[in-house]
Amino acid sequence: MLNTREKGDFGEEIACEYLRQRGYFIQDRNYLKKWGEIDIVAVKAGILHFIEVKSMIHNGQDNGYRPEENVHDLKLRRLRRVIQTYLNDKKYGLDAEFQFHVIIVLVNQKTGESKVEMLENIIL
Repeated sequence: MLNTREKGDFGEEIACEYLRQRGYFIQDRNYLKKWGEIDIVAVKAGILHFIEVKSMIHNGQDNGYRPEENVHDLKLRRLRRVIQTYLNDKKYGLDAEFQFHVIIVLVNQKTGESKVEMLENIIL
């Protein structure tokens, strides 16, 4: 059984591969500040993409739980702050174009198969 960090890392690996297959270049992972973390920073067509990954390992049954429900108001506020910090740290100007997405990774514990869903361009 995987612990929370291992599940998160596993889901992020799947998400990175999903993004690469769609033409994204992974620029950074796990950009961490004491007020928050960005799971993945990617670039595609000159646009920065900040990605929050939510992973869930399940046994094949739908229990009605949606991992993206954990991207709540407090989480969004922290993400806004850490994205601003990232843009400042990496010397992006005020006119830097970026988008925020949530990737949901559902892994079937029995079969090992994963399903990826990307909720694109979420307003912060």
